[in-house]
Amino acid sequence: MAYTAIDDSSAHFQVAKWTGNSQGDAVASRTITNDGNSDLQPDMLWTIPTDIDSYNWIYDTTRGLASNKGGNPATSDAMTSGNGGVGGYPSAVTSDGFTVVKGSSGTVATEYVNQAAHEDGTTSGFATSYVAYQWKANGGTRSTFTESGDNPGGGYQVNTTAGFSIVDYTGTGAAGTISHGLTVAPEVIIVKNIEAGEDWAVYHHKNTDAPETDFLKLNTTAATADGTVWNDTAPTTSVFSVGTDADVNSDGVTYIAYCWAGVKGFSKFGMYEGLAAANGPFIYTGFKPAWILIKNIDNVGFNWAVIDHKRTPFNGEGVAKWFWIDLASKEFTDTDSGIDMDLDILSNGFKITTARDELNKANTLVYMAFAESPFVTSGGIPVTGR
Repeated sequence: MAYTAIDDSSAHFQVAKWTGNSQGDAVASRTITNDGNSDLQPDMLWTIPTDIDSYNWIYDTTRGLASNKGGNPATSDAMTSGNGGVGGYPSAVTSDGFTVVKGSSGTVATEYVNQAAHEDGTTSGFATSYVAYQWKANGGTRSTFTESGDNPGGGYQVNTTAGFSIVDYTGTGAAGTISHGLTVAPEVIIVKNIEAGEDWAVYHHKNTDAPETDFLKLNTTAATADGTVWNDTAPTTSVFSVGTDADVNSDGVTYIAYCWAGVKGFSKFGMYEGLAAANGPFIYTGFKPAWILIKNIDNVGFNWAVIDHKRTPFNGEGVAKWFWIDLASKEFTDTDSGIDMDLDILSNGFKITTARDELNKANTLVYMAFAESPFVTSGGIPVTGR
């Protein structure tokens, strides 16, 4: 029996957590090294300051890491505005991590990536602790495809083992298809207009019974909406479709798309029905999750919630640490927010232990989850619980 396709999840996804060590001009750059079982050279980095209300940023090696390359999932801002470099940014990947450098807003300009407490112990409103979520694709090496009729041209770098690809393309303004390189149909697609202030469009294969006709927005609390963003066409093993919406396909405009397909024992993209009770549902993933993203799709006003195993290393009441991805907000727990947001990470999935609407309202919720380790290895060895 095949329990998992990937025994060591850290070869394809890792969470890094660090404390800043820069005071003003004292440290201009620093290397963050991963601590997983395998080395991981990341191709997509999602960085977040954890202790102040500040933006989170997405970078990738397709476009390159630079001050004007970051995308902010809490806003619709273009990915060329340079805001990702004001407070420091990832400047290069290494064989097992990445380098962060100082930003451009003055002597205390590392608050997004590496600020330390001042000598008097204060932080003067700057972050001092950070987390980065990292996915491996293909080391920045792309396969290209040309524009054909109404189908956009561009390229992709892909990790077929882990079901992840980064696709860049130039829109045609007419409905068309785009190669993704996964060889299986993607189950989650996140697309951003690089050049303009358009929303982050999200496809999730469990978003309603006809997900190709609907879409979510990563940068808002909106419920799922009907539209032709995906041209009412489900992704195939070779392409995904886009309509004429500016979020995904304006003529001559460049876009970036992050595509995932579920891999047994490593990743799962599903849905569950909330129970509106503290004894909430158990969601089976087939692995011990390292990272979970959850969104209530039925009602407006509910944030995108993220939890990870590094900031929440054990289970218990009031210990789960969360981010609202669609807001410029620091991590929070029940204790400092007054919001009951309990969730237990288990060896084979996760258990909702709160009635909080973002996690357990009597609605449909979708999730993305990536593994710390499979429930059972390919050799039949079970993982231990927390």
